[in-house]
Formats: sequence, structure tokens, C-alpha cells
Amino acid sequence: MDAFDSTEVTNRRMVTLREMEQQFDNRNEIYFMRLLQHHDMIIRTRAVCILADISSESVVNEISMVLKTDSEPLVRHEAAFSLGQLGFASAIESLIYAVKSDPSFFVRHEAAIALGVIGSEGARNALNEALSDGSEEVRKSAKIALANLDYVSIVGKAIHKENKFLRLTGG
Repeated sequence: MDAFDSTEVTNRRMVTLREMEQQFDNRNEIYFMRLLQHHDMIIRTRAVCILADISSESVVNEISMVLKTDSEPLVRHEAAFSLGQLGFASAIESLIYAVKSDPSFFVRHEAAIALGVIGSEGARNALNEALSDGSEEVRKSAKIALANLDYVSIVGKAIHKENKFLRLTGG
């Protein structure tokens, strides 16, 4: 909890978190999708991560919208991470946009890593461009992601989705 939160804000957050736990047990995607618009960034961040855990490709568009529009870099970072963990090619366009355009190096770094985790050749040009990013963290992340793309091209895309090693070492 943020030391600067009032007791009232903290209490409301705790009520929501308890409710989130119940809805997590029910795997209630719709509930968590609504929370992506919550005023509390902590709730939004957790909602993104939970959606990625309980859902499938059905939530890529919603998480991609968070990546593109949320006002908080930390929430956008978690959206990029979650899209990488989901691993669907339908997330590539949003991640490429973030690598190229997000004002936060923190988000650009995570979007680059997520592209490497997904392992699609469709991301190679954007990752090569990211090697010239003004942030050293983004450049290094792009290098790691490109190495993963190289590895995927050698071992074959067919086994990529089922290969936990590749998902974990993509970044």
C-alpha cells in the first residue's frame, strides 16, 4: 500500500481486493474487464495480471487498449508483460506500437521483451529499430528479444507455444 493513501482509500481498496479474490475464484472475466477502468491504478494493475491468468486470447484487445491508453506507466508495463505471457500473435501490433511510441522507457522495454516471448518474426523490424532507442534498457531488451526470435527460428515455431523454456527466456 502507498504510504500516502488515506485510510479511507486504503479501506476501499481492501474491500475491492477481497471482492477481486472471490471473482478470481469464479474466473469472472467480465468483472476484471470492468476493473480495467477503475480509478485506482493498483486495482487496474492487478486486474490486468489476473485477466491474463484466467483468460485466453479473448482478452487481448482489452489488455491492448490498456497498453495504449492507461495514464500510468506501471499499468501499461503490466499490460505489456501480460500480453507477452498470453503469447498470442494478436497482441503483436499493440506491442510494436508501444515499443515505438510509448513515452516511458519502462513500457518500451517490457513491450520489447513481450515481443520476444511471443516469438513472431513479425516483430523483428520493430525490435531492430528499438536497438537505436534512446534508452539503454530498451536497447538491451530488444537485443534479448531478437535473440529469442533467432532461437525460435531454429527450434521451430510449432513447439514454441508449448515450450516453457522459450516463454521464460524470451526476456
